[in-house]
Amino acid sequence: MASIVSETVPKFTAEALKSAAKQSERCHIVPIRLRRAIKKYLREQEEPHMKRKVLRLSESFSQIKEVNLMLPTSTSKELFEDPLKSVDCSQRWKIKSAYGDVGLKYRDDETLAYVASRMPAVYSALYRVLSEVRRRLPGFSPAKVLDFGAGTGSAFWAVREVWPRSLSRINLVEPSQSMQRAGQSLIKGLKSLPLIQSYGSIQALSQDVKKSDRQHDLVIASYVLGEIPSLKDRITVVRQLWEQTGDVLVLVEPGTPQGSNIISQMRSHILWMEKRRSRKLEGVSGKDSKALTTLKNGCPHDGRCPLDNTGKYCHFVQRLQRTSSQRAYKRSKGEPLRGFEDEKFCFIAFRRGERPREPWPLDNMKFETLKEQHARRNPEDLEIDYEDQFISEDEDIEDEVDHVTYDSDATETDAVTENDDWEEEGEERTHADLGGGWGRIIYSPLRRGKRIEMDVCRSINQEGSEGSFERIVITKSKNPTLHHQARRSLWGDLWPF
Repeated sequence: MASIVSETVPKFTAEALKSAAKQSERCHIVPIRLRRAIKKYLREQEEPHMKRKVLRLSESFSQIKEVNLMLPTSTSKELFEDPLKSVDCSQRWKIKSAYGDVGLKYRDDETLAYVASRMPAVYSALYRVLSEVRRRLPGFSPAKVLDFGAGTGSAFWAVREVWPRSLSRINLVEPSQSMQRAGQSLIKGLKSLPLIQSYGSIQALSQDVKKSDRQHDLVIASYVLGEIPSLKDRITVVRQLWEQTGDVLVLVEPGTPQGSNIISQMRSHILWMEKRRSRKLEGVSGKDSKALTTLKNGCPHDGRCPLDNTGKYCHFVQRLQRTSSQRAYKRSKGEPLRGFEDEKFCFIAFRRGERPREPWPLDNMKFETLKEQHARRNPEDLEIDYEDQFISEDEDIEDEVDHVTYDSDATETDAVTENDDWEEEGEERTHADLGGGWGRIIYSPLRRGKRIEMDVCRSINQEGSEGSFERIVITKSKNPTLHHQARRSLWGDLWPF
């Protein structure tokens, strides 16, 4: 590892820089407690023709994509970036449709197929998103959570896994009674459950809860906005969710062009709302405007998305080990089913507060070139002690344990043991702040010999008001330290500037 020479004390060391930038996980293993719950639920249902039901559910998702493609796009830009220009949109915001009106009602058959085939993948994507929120906001521990479009409780399981000790109350909004029943069945037997309240709509939640108690530390809407068949109603829902957000709002959609478009539209509208509100507050004496901070996945700035009109779209992937139910009920196209699958997703996370204006990660850092490293080497370091290359017979050799085995849940039992309690992960010693100094790696880095090429979305100024999409080339000869980091970077990781 190259040494770092600096005129003043840098903010990061080389190792800390690599640790702070790491956000993605190569292959996620669904927790055994969730796999047990799914297996037990499916066994209790004893429904025949499960493969056929899973296939029909997959076809229903394809129909949702077609509905989204048919939505009008001519006025969408004006609708999301300045809705007051339209007479219709200047009226009071009212919801005329709800998710489920797109055609997928999630009755018993769809719910059963969803638990068997989709819940592990949705959970894995949410765990990936919320884990980044925890890493980048080390002091954030949500006690009160709102999950809109809760389904069978994927977000609840992810929140409990990321923040196992902090959750005291969660409000679930889910109109499907079948989904609600499945979610309740899955959490049977769990210990130390928070207070859980279910509602059929966000309006029912607002009527039941006092206005002073509507603020939630964390609000989540995952895989749901695309099932609302009206652009204006999607905006209305997001506006209501933002009003109930006390700290962090997370939106997650499938990693498709349509899902990415929905995330981009919601981002534009919330930014428009906050800028308009800030201008109003600036005109009122004695009040300070409250700015907005975004953790946009792949877009660490508040400017226009640089991928607009490029033919590319912002999305990410989380690989997960398939559970026994997925391997049993999912079909493959004439080939053996792989032991893993890749869940593509898009997300954006907003946090209330001002964007940090801290120094950028690479400020005051200087890196040696490969030639300078070689010139500084001590000849004694090049000597090889051949005795150290071989393990002596007296040394004990520990058996290596393969933790990623696709038959790991073959011995699952329904009993909950004492070791099943949630454990809090250790806090990161260093973390990437929300300032403009961290870009996002979009797509997989390309390794070409001793050079790494990465597509990075980044802020181009200290304020984070504008962004760009750039191809970054890192060579070993010019910067061995960053080259070492780039070789180990994954799609979705951060990149320092």
